[in-house]
Amino acid sequence: MPRFRRGFDVQQAHDWLARRDRRLGAWMKRLGPIEAPPGWGKSFDPVDALARAILFQQLSGKAASTIVGRVETAIGSTRLHADTLGRIDDAALRVCGVSGNKALALRDLARREAAGEIPDLRRMSVMEHDAIIDALVPIRGIGRWTVEMMLMFRLGRPDILPIDVLGVRKGAQRVDKAEVLLAPKALAERGEKWGPYRTYASLYLWRIADFSDVPKAATNRSQD
Repeated sequence: MPRFRRGFDVQQAHDWLARRDRRLGAWMKRLGPIEAPPGWGKSFDPVDALARAILFQQLSGKAASTIVGRVETAIGSTRLHADTLGRIDDAALRVCGVSGNKALALRDLARREAAGEIPDLRRMSVMEHDAIIDALVPIRGIGRWTVEMMLMFRLGRPDILPIDVLGVRKGAQRVDKAEVLLAPKALAERGEKWGPYRTYASLYLWRIADFSDVPKAATNRSQD
């Protein structure tokens, strides 16, 4: 059974993509190399990461970080799991600023963890990325995008192309100088050329979409 390590050689990915796609390669040369995401080298707890992803949804990074801090204080732990989340009831979650829907999602996550339905990091290391997606998207409040971000920025899987993400689609449009955005299916077909390093291509597409001479402030994200 193959074992997937966290992360990949970004220099190898860079060189591969530059050779495979001249249009993308021209942008890569313009923007310079993109370093490996720091999350690849950080300790990673899938259940805790999913709980934080739920809490960060549809909020600014600052607001979400404040709510997460309140929850951590209320449960007396920085580890969001079934056992620690069980220390607080839904009313107390609401006091922390957690919406009713997010509270339901956290309870579903905790229930599934207790039932052994959520693979831990060791199990994930021998699972194909599609199997990880299939295992996690049934959790209330967890969609394909959330799992794809985990696969890219925490597990460091090399061949993820989030075709529904607007920034990725805009980047592809800019690379190809297209008049309209590529539909997700068309982007998937376009992205076949970037395999087996579609994750690294996606990092460039985001940067290309946002390219500006004016620097932007950093944003807190659930997977950082």
